[in-house]
Amino acid sequence: MMIVTSGAVAFGKQRLRHEILLSQSVRQALHSGNNQLKDVSVPVLEARACAAAGQSGLMALYEAMFTQYSTCTAQVLVTNLDFHDDEKRQNLNSTLQELLRMNIVPIINTNDAVVPPPEPDSDLQGIISIKDNDSLAARLAVEMKADLLITLSDVEGLYNNPPGTDDAKLIDTFYPGDQQSITYGTKSRVGIGGMEAKVKAALWALQGGTSVVIANGTNPKVTGHVITDIVEGKKVGTFFSEIKPAGPSVEEQAELAQSLGRVLSSLQPDQRRDIICRLAELLTERKEEILAANKMDMEMAVSAGVLPPAMLSRLSLTPAKLNGLSIGLRQIAMAAQDSIGRVLRRTMVANNLQLEQITVPIGVLLVIFEARPDCLPQVSALAIASGNAVLLKGGKEAANTNRVLHQLAQEALSVHGVREAVQMVSTREDVADLCRLDKMVDLIIPRGSSQLVRDIQRATKGIPVLGHSEGICHVYVDADASIDKVIKIVRDSKCDYPAACNAMETLLIHRSILKTPLFDQIIDMLRSEQVKIHAGPRFASYLTFSPSETRSLRTEFGELECCLEVVDSMQEAVDHIHKYGSSHTDVIITENQETAEGFLQQLDSACVFWNASSRFADGYRFGLGAEVGISTARIHARGPVGLEGLLSTKWILRGDGHTVADFSEQGVMEYIHENLPVGQRDRN
Repeated sequence: MMIVTSGAVAFGKQRLRHEILLSQSVRQALHSGNNQLKDVSVPVLEARACAAAGQSGLMALYEAMFTQYSTCTAQVLVTNLDFHDDEKRQNLNSTLQELLRMNIVPIINTNDAVVPPPEPDSDLQGIISIKDNDSLAARLAVEMKADLLITLSDVEGLYNNPPGTDDAKLIDTFYPGDQQSITYGTKSRVGIGGMEAKVKAALWALQGGTSVVIANGTNPKVTGHVITDIVEGKKVGTFFSEIKPAGPSVEEQAELAQSLGRVLSSLQPDQRRDIICRLAELLTERKEEILAANKMDMEMAVSAGVLPPAMLSRLSLTPAKLNGLSIGLRQIAMAAQDSIGRVLRRTMVANNLQLEQITVPIGVLLVIFEARPDCLPQVSALAIASGNAVLLKGGKEAANTNRVLHQLAQEALSVHGVREAVQMVSTREDVADLCRLDKMVDLIIPRGSSQLVRDIQRATKGIPVLGHSEGICHVYVDADASIDKVIKIVRDSKCDYPAACNAMETLLIHRSILKTPLFDQIIDMLRSEQVKIHAGPRFASYLTFSPSETRSLRTEFGELECCLEVVDSMQEAVDHIHKYGSSHTDVIITENQETAEGFLQQLDSACVFWNASSRFADGYRFGLGAEVGISTARIHARGPVGLEGLLSTKWILRGDGHTVADFSEQGVMEYIHENLPVGQRDRN
């Protein structure tokens, strides 16, 4: 790494100003008797003198900072002549190469103590003239064949308009052909180049084979990470690239989705229903095409050998799955009839002043899902029904299947001219980059592993996240449980679809059931289903030879494995679930109604069942048609989230133009007397 820095003139100006003031103060004291010297103003300081006086201070600062990390620095001062003279240029190159070989960081600056005034540009000859640090850094980067040039500014990067103006947007990737679309503002309060000089230098370095990023070096929240973030490939600042991708950027996709989403929400209910019904038809009409694409994905996943069985199961599509999806979509289509604009509340707040609360779409949804292609048509249908636009980011494991399903969704949307309301993000965007679109995305819905959800929750800044990070579901077998119900419910909860987030992961047994025929039947059933049992600490203590003890009571296995633990009571089961559960779905099996009601009331999970399988925690089984996910958050939507969970509300106030808000004492009293019954009047 090499550092091109300014600061010598500023250091020197501060130092010389201090010296002059000190000198004048001494003379003022010597002549204080006759008051001859009263003017202690500082004269205009010559820049070259300031540079000469400030170089030592600048280097002292860098040496002090780098010494803390046991890193050596070296100062290199250059002028334009050092690049125009071949021998001097070779000597400079040799010096820098030797310093870098010894892991010494060169601190490079123009020798402002002797540098002549800037000469006319020699850029037309293919060589950038050195007028400031930006041009110096570009020239050095090309000369030294640097891999990356990072130019730090006091703004986030390059904007299409001057930062701070209403229409200014940060440009993530800048291409040489886009130069005409940029409007530059005034120079910053520091430096002499300004953003226009930075862009000019960046483009020159890019042509010389060096990648360039312009980013903010002054933001206290990111300054300590900006260089490492850029080197790690994170989307920071503006990246200069010579190759422009064929498709739109994710920001352009989000803007288009936002615009088309408003059109979608304004369609008539019958039109949105037609779109969803057409998508349901396409799932069966183009079944062979979908299954062929899915077969390609499955073969690639199996040959790669990196996906666990649970994810392979989610990746696979079958004719039965597609038929089920088609049926679910038709249910959603029927529900779409009165989803938007439904009046939830209507109030006359005063004479000729009517207030209504109605349902409206949330806006733009960002749905990120892993190897589960069946998620795409479900989410698309729910978004269409609720009038929301949606950005879909699927896992690369299902790329072929997702591509076909997305084409079908857009084909259905084309029926009423809103094809782009459902967008597939196919660029190699990092999840963290997508979570930065806070001005265009209104809700993020992750569908996948607990790690994916946690990564999104950490990365998002200001965008709500709807979902659950884990599906640690419990089934508690009470002392008063029915044998037949226990066997059926435990088998279905664990073995029906072990990879599902609503599958049982921990089986809690009342202590009185141990060493009874019921306990033996439970163990025999699990073994016959090839379920691997992990013993909880307390269960292991009761046995001489127990199964392998679980590493954690908070484990989501996602396969034919489960933890078995013993508790003394329903209350202890509730306490255990609160401590180790994930607030997803929990079940009690008992014939004692009082015990069951206590369990249902005390347990704070999104779904709590009595004598029913945990697998019922599903939007389709709840009659929602489909779900965008299961939420364990404490927001407006909890449990399986269907159409209703994708709606928000707005207030509409209809007046006659003569009504104003009067919050004076008299105005409030008049409102009370006109609108409240006599009994409430006195109290208010």
